[in-house]
Amino acid sequence: MALSRDEALALLTDRASAQRRRGAKRLRALADPTTSGEIRGALEREMQDQRTWETQYQLVMALGMTGSRADAELLKEWALRPRKPTAVNAALGDAIIRLDREIDDDPRSVLWCLQQDVELLDDGALRAVAMLRLNLPEDAVDQILEYTAARFHERYLPYWPAVAAAGWSGPRVRAFLIRCTQDSRQIIAEAAKDALNGRYGSYVSVL
Repeated sequence: MALSRDEALALLTDRASAQRRRGAKRLRALADPTTSGEIRGALEREMQDQRTWETQYQLVMALGMTGSRADAELLKEWALRPRKPTAVNAALGDAIIRLDREIDDDPRSVLWCLQQDVELLDDGALRAVAMLRLNLPEDAVDQILEYTAARFHERYLPYWPAVAAAGWSGPRVRAFLIRCTQDSRQIIAEAAKDALNGRYGSYVSVL
């Protein structure tokens, strides 16, 4: 049986990291903005111990679903702190995009993430752009495609821009997608084929 809101909140102070993570996952799914204060408090405590990075990841994602623009400023500060493992940075990028927008298709936060030299922050930010299906201004799309082209062979970086491009248009977008269809990384090629047909396809975790 799924945890209730109050049960999930209670787990945030459990002694076991696995239980705190369970609570965070449930709160992420519930996306109840009234829980953001307790999630933020739990995250501030959790960030003091790099060993619990999986729990930190889920708490950041939960805050991304429940928080406000004020929380985005705190997440930006955390994004600039060095850490290992770096998977938490992907969650920070994702949450920053979700929280730091004045309008639905505001490109400022994704461009900010791409300007930082923080491992996986870009992946998380681009993931949120794709999953939120943001229809960004043409100049912002051009900057994303330039950024991706310069790092085309890094990990699976082109994947999320290829997914997001299903909602974009123009010759530059098409050229990027055609290049992606010829890539040996199957999930990138498949995402690009879907996007060329205006479909977002099925999301795949590549972190």
